[in-house]
Amino acid sequence: MTELTRDVVIIGAGAAGTTAANELKKAGLSVVVLEARDRVGGRLWTDVIDGAMLEIGGQWVSPDQDALKETIAELGLETYSRYREGDSVYVGPDGTLHRFTGEMFPVAPETEKAIAEITERLDAMVAEIDPDRPWEHPNAAEWDAITWDAWLRSQTDDDEAVRNLAFATGSAMLTKPTHAFSLLQSLLMAASAGSYSNLVDADFILDRRVVGGLQQVPILLAERLGEDVLLGHAVRTLEWSDDGVVAHADGDLRVNARYAILAHAPVLYDRISFVPALPRRQHQLHQHLSMGFVIKVHAVYDRPFWREQGLSGTAFSPYELSHEAYDNTNHGDERGTLVGFVSDQNADDLFTLSAEERKERILESLSHYYGPEAKNPIVYYESDWGSEEWTRGAYAASFDMGGLHRYGADLRTAVGPIHFACSDMAGAGYQHVDGAIRMGRFAAANVLEAARR
Repeated sequence: MTELTRDVVIIGAGAAGTTAANELKKAGLSVVVLEARDRVGGRLWTDVIDGAMLEIGGQWVSPDQDALKETIAELGLETYSRYREGDSVYVGPDGTLHRFTGEMFPVAPETEKAIAEITERLDAMVAEIDPDRPWEHPNAAEWDAITWDAWLRSQTDDDEAVRNLAFATGSAMLTKPTHAFSLLQSLLMAASAGSYSNLVDADFILDRRVVGGLQQVPILLAERLGEDVLLGHAVRTLEWSDDGVVAHADGDLRVNARYAILAHAPVLYDRISFVPALPRRQHQLHQHLSMGFVIKVHAVYDRPFWREQGLSGTAFSPYELSHEAYDNTNHGDERGTLVGFVSDQNADDLFTLSAEERKERILESLSHYYGPEAKNPIVYYESDWGSEEWTRGAYAASFDMGGLHRYGADLRTAVGPIHFACSDMAGAGYQHVDGAIRMGRFAAANVLEAARR
């Protein structure tokens, strides 16, 4: 057996864990980061597949993500703008392709009016929400008791308006069917980006990328920690008391520490045996959190052929298998890359098919946006985070109906010497790398405060 003694043991080497470890180390505490995977990064993963660099996990940086932007600058990384010159495309309910520019989809005037009015209403509601404490809003209980779909349908009987408004937080972000989560959960998703309008503005929320890939953020943070990051060491048991913790990990490793930070998705807490068991409140809370499900599709072509047609690559349709797609061409690459997304029920259904049939269906959907050339990529890859042993879904966990109001306030609350940090529990930057960094800083600050007592 190998035995280590540290001030803090951090479980998970994603952006949250590596951020927390660096903050603590700078403050003079000794740390060790234990990672179950054979790589650093968690839900950030930049890899080369068949000669093409692909962002298998998270990748975009938006203007409001100050914590991420500060970290990128501090690490000396460069960013570049997502390609967006030319027309966007929208496929309507009858399968007709429409080219357009600007933020509003090319829909009938009455549908456009309904979308604009409800968006204004949502922006006003979101402006009243504190993303760090949405459960404190006077209407939180009421908003957590109605589904996102039901609330939208109470605002208008225009089905196309409902579908276009719904998918921004449903298929696109929470990656769950819109009847499976509450209006409050949807408002939190929007508040985390500053407004509902920000969330539905692709030019805002998907603004920039990092040259060489976003996984470099946790990789470079981990490099600063050197031998204090141990890969392939899944923590199986965590003993805890007022005196500290003892983590038992794969590789016959035992770590004695004053504090622990769990810096991984909360759906994985049950992979650890806690001795003694966590309090009842935590057990209940964790049963009301679940991951969504999305297939991120990467299609690489010999050139970005859509640009020749005057298209930006940006495409939307709540009626398509791939509900959105973008030009995802790498910086300086002559080839063209499209990234598309298939989520919730559609993603479930696709995995009942063979890999070849799944690929055919997805590329057929992309061809409805870009034409028949989209059916013949030179590289094709599906990011399937639902089958990842140490993630089990995408992009982050969200509450079931009524769960956010009921349990949200306990999500970040430390249990004795055990603290929690990941993008799943962020306010600003919720579900994003920015939120992971914010939560890493938050947990580190709380450990430092506890250590000073």
